[in-house]
Amino acid sequence: MQIPFFRALEDSQRILIAGCGGGFDIVSGLPLHVFLRNAGKNVFLANLSFARVDLASRKKIGPAGRLVDLDSRMQGYFPERHLVDWLAARGCEPKVFAFEKTGVRPLRQSYEALVTLLKVDTIILVDGGTDSLMKGDEAALGTIEEDALSIAAVHQLEGVRKFLVCLGFGVDHYHGVCHHSFLENTAELIRSGGFLGCVSVSPGTPEGDALLDAVDYLNERQPNSKSIVANSIASAIRGGFGNRHDTERTRGTELFINALMALYWCYDLAAVARGMGFYEAIAGSEKFHEVENAIRIHHAYADKRDWKNLPL
Repeated sequence: MQIPFFRALEDSQRILIAGCGGGFDIVSGLPLHVFLRNAGKNVFLANLSFARVDLASRKKIGPAGRLVDLDSRMQGYFPERHLVDWLAARGCEPKVFAFEKTGVRPLRQSYEALVTLLKVDTIILVDGGTDSLMKGDEAALGTIEEDALSIAAVHQLEGVRKFLVCLGFGVDHYHGVCHHSFLENTAELIRSGGFLGCVSVSPGTPEGDALLDAVDYLNERQPNSKSIVANSIASAIRGGFGNRHDTERTRGTELFINALMALYWCYDLAAVARGMGFYEAIAGSEKFHEVENAIRIHHAYADKRDWKNLPL
């Protein structure tokens, strides 16, 4: 059975996979990168970055974009640069396009410049976690600000197909996300036609093994900055279960590693953007702090849903 997401990509030829919430989110897109390349598509990688990409690369793309390649200067925390080395070692084009954390308007302009440069016809935003589905009236929002920034910017683009994919159901509990609300929001998107299906990232496949290899590589290259999300997803793909800790950063907390973390949840991006209660408040923002403040104010005054645990 082929899920609607892959049917929607059949006519796509030049696809940009972009990490939605910054940091290691782009790692969650690597299985798609492998699958779509093997399907004969031209695939490019990008990421909202937490690094000082303005200091690492002079190759500017729009007001907030930079090309990270083998010439880019290494920093203490720079997953995009390490990913370039990983891509090179696998025989892939060693390039990742990195976006600075700005407001929606300059990020949209940078995406527009990249779409023009690469002749992209499709953009897939990838969230490591599920807080990108938060609408603003949930009991807690996790770390939605970066995700909302990317979703709003890409939503404003014209002439390209746009999707959102989440990998890591349950991992955001560590960051305060109510997964009852995530499933409720997904149910609403099913009814409106915005949900495009689920598919598992499995071990022993080219797609699953690529993610596992990349996480191991990044852990080795950045031992003091191991990603909680990426390592939790990798643990789930390997069959980890329960209160399992693969990074010291989570010691003293209780995790629930499980097979649901290895599922891609796929959505029409426009449908997700239309559900964001704070979209209009951030749509014209210039700086990232404007996005943060607008979401914080919206959430403070929203008629919030109660926190509910999953009845399982």
